[in-house]
This record gives sequence, structure tokens and C-alpha cells, in this order.
Amino acid sequence: MTGEHPQTWFGQPRGLTVLFLTNMWEQFSYYGMRALLIYYMTSSLLFGQEKASSIYGFYTAFAYFTPIIGGTIADRWLGKRRAVIIGASVMAAGHFMMAFEPAFYIALATIALGNGLFLPTLPSQINDLYQAGDPRRPWAYNVYYVGVNVGAFLAPLVCGFLGERYGWHYGFGAAGIGMLLGLLIYLSGQRHLPQEQRGEPEPTGQPQQHRGRDTFLLLLGIGLAVTVFRGAYEQIGNTIALWMRDDVDRVIGGLEVSASMFFSLNPLLVMLMTPLLLRFWKRQAASGRELTVMHKMAVGALLVAGSYLLVAAAESLSADGRAHWWWLLSFFVLFTLGELYILPNGLGIFARLAPPRLGASTVAAWYLAIFSGSLAAGQVGRLWSRLEHTGFFLLLAAIAAGSAVLLFLLDRPTRTVLAGRPERPPNSNNTILEGTS
Repeated sequence: MTGEHPQTWFGQPRGLTVLFLTNMWEQFSYYGMRALLIYYMTSSLLFGQEKASSIYGFYTAFAYFTPIIGGTIADRWLGKRRAVIIGASVMAAGHFMMAFEPAFYIALATIALGNGLFLPTLPSQINDLYQAGDPRRPWAYNVYYVGVNVGAFLAPLVCGFLGERYGWHYGFGAAGIGMLLGLLIYLSGQRHLPQEQRGEPEPTGQPQQHRGRDTFLLLLGIGLAVTVFRGAYEQIGNTIALWMRDDVDRVIGGLEVSASMFFSLNPLLVMLMTPLLLRFWKRQAASGRELTVMHKMAVGALLVAGSYLLVAAAESLSADGRAHWWWLLSFFVLFTLGELYILPNGLGIFARLAPPRLGASTVAAWYLAIFSGSLAAGQVGRLWSRLEHTGFFLLLAAIAAGSAVLLFLLDRPTRTVLAGRPERPPNSNNTILEGTS
């Protein structure tokens, strides 16, 4: 907790800068490896498209399942600091193992295991940097999210360039170095980080039990809707990557841009669009026209559906079979806007409804939807080789639109549960924590 005269950097506690930079380099390592993964499997390991898509789906699913266990371990035994240090160390080892082909599967499992300890515990330390009622706290999450996207923006430019130009192992090695840098920053900034906070148990009377059941059912419903959404959303690193490589004319100014470098568009657009979107939401709130959190999420799913309709149109209108890169840029703009509407607000709901002693565990439960959605996405991706591509993208649009319907239906129960809960410390519904993710 900050004291009476806290030391600050840029008007925020110094610990936020430490968490910002740690997360930035972790995201660099994750997205750097992910930008290369599908290309590495299909071009170097010579896996078929269906097998590569399934492995990609299983890996991303496992990477988001382990935080459920890791969050519980951190809350009950390790504590947040030790969980971050151990998780970062294990992830760094996994990234370096990717440089050796025989260790491919072991490396993926190692990264996912380390991620389980790291992912839910780093952002859960932000609240402890501030006293209750500190007006800087809601904005702190937006600052933190910039770190997510700076790392995700740089990763394809560095790891993707090295991997495609000089060899896959150089790209994977760069991802490992990034993870080590994040770990070193976290270790060197320990004195600026908050002390471990221990919450008090909630009362266990009947009203609280009833409220807890309603909350559980609500989060389960949101998780199911997000699972459906993820079946379409997670194609960004899977079949969309193949579409970019094979079906898009990427010649700009006479030079062909590598497909992996286009992955930097998503985090770049997040950084550019986030302040504009937050300003727009603030004006809506001031005029009493702001959407509810579930309506925002549903709008986000519809925007992502629209982005896949755009790609379907690009496929059907491209006479020579290769879409102009302007179609790809337009896809990323619409896709990213949808992402900003749905994913941060979903994580914000889970964080807002978390019991005091189970912060990391409840935030980790959000990743269960990403786990199940990633599994679904891997199986949906297998259809890429079986369907005509225009029809495949229309299917993705239908999946995303279906999740929007489910989210609209969850609006009334969400407002009911939120109305019955005491106000938590500042943590806006517009809090943005994910890259991604």
C-alpha cells in the first residue's frame, strides 16, 4: 500500500512501472513465439494443416487452463511474488527449449505450465499499490495494458523477422531473452512492489450463500458465451495466419512484407484505439447513454463477426485469388475494435465479482473460458482444409454472432447480480487487462 508520501514515476506508484515492464517483456515472449508457431509447424516440422491447427488449439487452451490451478496455488501457498518468479523462470526455459526440434512438445508444455503461475498473479498485484479510494487506481489498469500491447507489438517485428529471415530458432531464442528481461526487471524492482494482502473471509449466512450461487451461475453463463466467441476469435493466430500467408497480396511499396509482421497491427491498433474508445465511453456515461457491460460485450462479438464477413467478401471479390492488403488492414481495425468491447469487460466482470481472499483464483477462472474456447477453435480450424474459404469465414461470423445473442440474453441477470453486491474498490468495468489474448 502507498504511504503518506509515496514515491512515484509519472504520477503513479513506482511498482506500477515494474509490473508494466515485466508484463511487457512477458507479452513480447508469448506473442513472439505465437507469431511463429503455425508457420514453424507447417513449414519446418512439415505438419499438415489440420494437425498444426489442432496442436495450436491444444497449446493455447492448455496455456489458459494452467492459470486456474496456478491462481489457486498462488492464493493458498506460494504468494503472488514467488508465483511470478517461478512462473517466469519456467516460461523462459520453455522458450529456449523451442530452439531444439526434439523438445517441441515438451517446450510447449513447459511454457504453458509457467504461464499458469505468472498470468493470474502479476495483474492482481496492482490493486495493492493503492489505498482505497485512490482516484489513480482505475487508470492504472489502462497504463498496465499499454505494456501488454507494447510487448505484443514489438514481438512479431523482432521474433517474426528473425524467425522468417534467419531461422526459426533465432526467433524462439529472442522470445526467451524477452522473458528473461521481464524476470530481471521484476526481481530488481521488488522494493517497489506491494506487500502481500490477505483478505478476510466473507460471512456465510444464507443471503451470502444465495448471492454466491447466483454469482457462480452468472460467471458460468458468461464463460459459456465467451467459449463460443473464442471458437471464432482464436482463429487470429491459426487460420487467419494461413490466410495472410497464402491468400493476401502483401506487397507494399514494391516490397513484400512477411505475414508474421502483420500480427503487430492488432496491438498497435489497441494502443491507438483504447484512449479514443475510453473517451467515447466517458462521454456516453456523462450523457446517460453508456451501454451496460453485457451489451458492450455483445457489441464486441458482433464487430468480430463483421470482421469475418469482411474477409469472406475479400475472398469472394478477389479475382486473382489474392486479396489486397487493404482488406487485411480493414479486418484488423474491425476485429480489434470488437476485441476491446468484449474481452476487457469480461475480465473486468470476473475481477469485480471476485471474493476478497480469492482474487487470483477468480481472475484465473476467466481463463477457463479461454481454455475451452481455444480447444473449440482448434477443432473449428480443422475445417479450413475441408471448406471453401469464403464459406469458412461465413461460419466464423455465424459463431461470433451466436455468442453475441447469448451475451445479450445475460444482460438482465448480470444487472441483477451487480445490483445486489456491495461496491468494490475502484475497478471500472472498462478496466482493460488482456492482450489476448
